[in-house]
Amino acid sequence: MDLLSAAYGANSDDDDPAPSWPATALPSVAPPPAKRPRWESPPYPGYPPPPPLPAPRPAPPQAPPPPLAGRRYVSKRERALLAASQPPVGSAAPLPPPVAPEFDSPVVGSLTDSNIRDDILHSLRCQPKPGSTNGSPWKLSVSLTSHTRAVNSVDWSPSHGHLLASAGMDHTVRVWNVWNSENTTARVFKYHTAAVKDVKWSHHRPFLLSGGLDCSSRLVDAEVGKEITVFKEDQPVEVIKFIPSNSNLFLSGGTKGSLRLWDIRTGLTTKEFNRNLGTILDVEFGADGKQFICSTDTTRSNVSENTIIVWDILREVPLSNQVYTEAFTCPCVRYHPYEASFVAQSNGNYIAIFSARPPYKLDRYRRFEGHGVWGFPIKCSFSLSGRELASGSSDGCIYFYDYKSSRFLRKIEAFKEACTYVSYHPVLPNVIASCGWTGEISVFE
Repeated sequence: MDLLSAAYGANSDDDDPAPSWPATALPSVAPPPAKRPRWESPPYPGYPPPPPLPAPRPAPPQAPPPPLAGRRYVSKRERALLAASQPPVGSAAPLPPPVAPEFDSPVVGSLTDSNIRDDILHSLRCQPKPGSTNGSPWKLSVSLTSHTRAVNSVDWSPSHGHLLASAGMDHTVRVWNVWNSENTTARVFKYHTAAVKDVKWSHHRPFLLSGGLDCSSRLVDAEVGKEITVFKEDQPVEVIKFIPSNSNLFLSGGTKGSLRLWDIRTGLTTKEFNRNLGTILDVEFGADGKQFICSTDTTRSNVSENTIIVWDILREVPLSNQVYTEAFTCPCVRYHPYEASFVAQSNGNYIAIFSARPPYKLDRYRRFEGHGVWGFPIKCSFSLSGRELASGSSDGCIYFYDYKSSRFLRKIEAFKEACTYVSYHPVLPNVIASCGWTGEISVFE
């Protein structure tokens, strides 16, 4: 230990001092690097003077940032879109504003009668008396083919007799200027988001009411091409009908069996007729508007109840629900224009006749037979005089019957597939419109 202490102990005063390293020798620990010389005046010898720095550009004025509490996070994508929309630095002309997307206008043609045939225009202006007849339709007058899928309903305008409305499975409602020599398509409305099942004109104004599977009925001003009111429901709408005595009220029926009376002035329901029915297939008002009949697609075991129901509209109660006791549903019901009777299109491939007075008995001695239904929603229609009854058919033809005798008169071929809807003109007694599964509309005269 003494030897180690002597060898590694601290040097005494008698020891030789530590040798000094020459100035050129490297020390054991590298000193910190020398600082970069600053350009001062006068400069260090051997260094050239620095180049003059460019004058800084003044920063453009910027809006103060929003307060911290009102800021929101801006994603990287939003920042990139914002930067792309800004004009480049130094650009004299700013970028043009973005162009808004264009939508198809429903006003595609004319509603006026300036370009229709002279004989049609003369007949429309010289309206015949109710009950008169000038013959029956038998030849094709106009074929309208703009619908891309099946057409469910057609309706003539009572105030503008040259206009016809149609509702299609292609989600559109179309207005046709039927005898226009230039363009028969006047309006195309695409407000529904699903198939349109029914369409009706208002009695005195160029308003169109349509109901569809998007659970809504929509009122449109056909003249200006603008939607007025949307009546939302909790069921797909199958059928709609204006009250004859008051065009401000209409009835709608849907797939859940609910019947609702709407006021177009308020957009609200005023009455509701509900008996846990099946799908409402058709509704029809009497001439006085105090009662209506409806047909339903009942799925209960006792199909003799609720197939056809007669309702009192004021008391909201059924007057009879055992009108039709056959085991068939009826896709169409129609009142006779002058007599106290109504008819019902039966899926038994015939049209039945009923009394319009209590107890609403079925006429078991008369029926209209010869056409086919076979599950299609085949509709029928009375002529202006009430002497004839026309019906569509599953074979694509229109069948005509004499109402008094229920005798078959004739048939004309309208389409290659089922003809589902026929509608007599409200003014011209020898004009009838039809539509069907082909998406085509045929007008006969």
